[in-house]
Amino acid sequence: MKVLGLETSCDETGLAIFDSEQINSENKGLLGQVLYSQIELHALYGGVVPELASRDHIRKLVPLFDELLAQCNVSKNEIDAIAYTKGPGLIGALMTGALFGRSLAYGLDIPAIGVHHMEGHLLAPLMGPNPPAFPFVSLLVSGGHTLLIAAHGIGQYDILGESIDDAAGECFDKAAKMLGLPYPGGPNIAKLAENGNPDAYSLPRPMLHRGLDFSFSGMKTAVHNLIKDTYGSGGSGGSGNGSDSDPKVRADIAASFQHAVVDTLVKKCVKALKQVNMSRLVIAGGVSANSHLRTTLERELAKINATVYYAPPALCTDNGAMIAYAGYERLQAGQSDDLAVTCVPRWPMTDLPAV
Repeated sequence: MKVLGLETSCDETGLAIFDSEQINSENKGLLGQVLYSQIELHALYGGVVPELASRDHIRKLVPLFDELLAQCNVSKNEIDAIAYTKGPGLIGALMTGALFGRSLAYGLDIPAIGVHHMEGHLLAPLMGPNPPAFPFVSLLVSGGHTLLIAAHGIGQYDILGESIDDAAGECFDKAAKMLGLPYPGGPNIAKLAENGNPDAYSLPRPMLHRGLDFSFSGMKTAVHNLIKDTYGSGGSGGSGNGSDSDPKVRADIAASFQHAVVDTLVKKCVKALKQVNMSRLVIAGGVSANSHLRTTLERELAKINATVYYAPPALCTDNGAMIAYAGYERLQAGQSDDLAVTCVPRWPMTDLPAV
């Protein structure tokens, strides 16, 4: 079965074709994928502008679809089904991909299914060279979500913990903006932190000893105050570009902030694994690409004889491949959506049916 996957939940337009008949090959069934990022568009505003995101998805979907068909050397008539991101995400952005996918499926007379964006991330490591077996604990960490989930099978999810306010990725973006770094914040904070001392400044680890939920709003405030009160940070206004800017001080702030976020995530993961008596951790979402997070997780999980699994690098951020694969798993179970197009900007994973 060849499944076209469409991802348009936020600021990336991702399309991919997954072929189940090649799932045991080196490419794990991924015939090809194309990805267009709107980073340059939104960097002007320091974050994603929903209306601009929707318009750019509309502009890019057809050309990217044509490019994908050429890359995979297949015609649209060879596609057996279509999977599109149904939610959660920006409602306008979701609707562009859903309407494109559902209309194309109708025209080709093939089934279509709406996929949960975070389930796509959760299942992405199954497309890697060393896929984990169920059950496992999954940390889904991105600009919009921070979730700890016990996954017993596809659609069989227990929420162990989640952020009660801001996501970890959003916290990275806001801290980067305070330091005068461009959007997206995660990679730029990590780059600046390479030359800094992670123990230079003490930052809070919110809710570290209160269950498995997260909170990052207080950490944003702490970073803001640190930048404001520290000579050499680059300006009391938090722009990071003041006349007192000292590269070493700024690197130390970035490293200390990154370490505080990573330390919080890692300790919660260790606690979750012990709580549910599991030994496999799957980490996915954009923040999972952070090298300091990966290094720290591997070190700390080795102490409790647990193993961490990641999605392939190309599948860490939003992409069409994870949507195609998640859609395939549900289509195989006989699930599909009717002609009515419904998107769900807020969609708990526990509402998903089991496969």
